[in-house]
Amino acid sequence: QVRLVESGGGSVPTGGSLTLSCGISGNPGVTDCMGWFRVAAGKQREGVATARTTGAVTGYADSVNGRFTISRDNAQNTLFLQMNNLRSEDTGTYYCGAGRPPYCRPDYAPKMWYQGQGTQVTVSS
Repeated sequence: QVRLVESGGGSVPTGGSLTLSCGISGNPGVTDCMGWFRVAAGKQREGVATARTTGAVTGYADSVNGRFTISRDNAQNTLFLQMNNLRSEDTGTYYCGAGRPPYCRPDYAPKMWYQGQGTQVTVSS
């Protein structure tokens, strides 16, 4: 069993930055891939970024590539998502996921076995 707890969401103006954190507890050794996905009002889940549990980044959604950075601190068992140059379309609830998907890439992030409770990000102009 793996427990994920996100934090770091908030409200920022367009162009601002936020860093989300996902604390990992339990038995993370049962997973080999971690990632972030988001849900905006009226839209489907969108995978944002993924990385291997070693920390090796495996992909970003086109919509965030160049603005967001996923990273992992294995010593602290924490996954991060650094978000820069935020846009109004980045508004949504951001979730952390972990599992052993067929492919460790962003489109599989919303389907991961373990998911957190989410943290809200609001970007306003």
